[in-house]
Amino acid sequence: MIYSFVLYLYALAVVMVSPFHKKARLLVKGQWNTFRVLRKKVRRDEMYVWFHAASLGEFEQGRPLMERLRRMHPEYKILLTFFSPSGYEVRKDYEGADVVCYLPFDTPGNVRSFLRLARPRMAFFIKYEFWNNYLHACHKRHIPVYSVSSIFRENQVFFKWYGRNYSHVLQCVTHFFVQNDFSRELLSRKGITNVTVVGDTRFDRVIDICTQARELPLVEAFKQGGLVQVAGSSWTPDEDLIIPYFNAHPGLKLVLAPHEIHEGHLREIESKLERPFVRYTQATMDNIRQVDCLIIDCFGLLSSIYRYGETAYVGGGFGAGIHNVPEAAVYGVPVLVGPHNDKFREVQDLLRNGGCMEVTDADTYNRMMDGLLSDKDFREERGRIAGEYIARNAGASDMIFNSIKF
Repeated sequence: MIYSFVLYLYALAVVMVSPFHKKARLLVKGQWNTFRVLRKKVRRDEMYVWFHAASLGEFEQGRPLMERLRRMHPEYKILLTFFSPSGYEVRKDYEGADVVCYLPFDTPGNVRSFLRLARPRMAFFIKYEFWNNYLHACHKRHIPVYSVSSIFRENQVFFKWYGRNYSHVLQCVTHFFVQNDFSRELLSRKGITNVTVVGDTRFDRVIDICTQARELPLVEAFKQGGLVQVAGSSWTPDEDLIIPYFNAHPGLKLVLAPHEIHEGHLREIESKLERPFVRYTQATMDNIRQVDCLIIDCFGLLSSIYRYGETAYVGGGFGAGIHNVPEAAVYGVPVLVGPHNDKFREVQDLLRNGGCMEVTDADTYNRMMDGLLSDKDFREERGRIAGEYIARNAGASDMIFNSIKF
């Protein structure tokens, strides 16, 4: 009851701020539209498997399973839900799913309506998603729920004294496919043994991307055999390290793919550049050969662009958290990241084995870049370590898929 009451207050707060906040407005509008979408698109004579991802990162972790399900069990339809607009707005037209919509707030009424309309045969919740009312309702209705690529830490609410009641939600999960042994150990302390350590499905996804990477003639023409740094999902604190170094090193080219590509941020980036640049959407085969910096001002290219770099920088490490490091490492390039990386197992592993390097300020960034650019053998060895780590950790999707009876 307390949980549901807090959810009602949270939902009310989101509605109240929505006229003034774009993401809140998209969330409210999208959730109001969910039941209409389900009534229109869910066919009563079909069997649906439900995948829920909070946002874009979790979607990428669930995608290998969706694609395997589509390929090996075409008799099932796929229902994909998002909670965050940053996931839904990018992937609302994903062709691998039959129905894509927002997941309404986890209130009892929403849960009843959603499950009545969706009628899923089974559900996959990706990584951190443990909605109390949804999971209890699935358990009551005998709908199998699988937690995929989940990872647990001692500081999570499940393992605190004040989270004892909420931790009962874990009992509603049919099986946990966790990333590491420590997660299994933590769950065992709660008496939960329906756990298999499989690793992270994201490794399978980035390998799939790598093997299907797009040829990008404009980026190839920009590179022209030079040394290229690809900086992906960058924020302003990242760019304040990357751009000054680039300005001072004429032998280095830069591909910069900022996390936010609204006009204000793009102009902010351009104001800091002291060498010729062009935006990708304005590039031609003629002008791209005359510039030293290529600004990626559109979505969907970064995962293929990393292949053109000698080094990579993955942003977010000076803020809430690092973005997709395996997406760059799969190409066998050394990866630089910011200091807020302790919650990312793959980054911690790569830091320990040398495939990744931590940047804490401008001095460490400059020093690491100097070392990577001046010593080809050192750079290639770091990249080899990164690529081999990704290959060694692949296979989670097949382990999950093969252990479930569809």
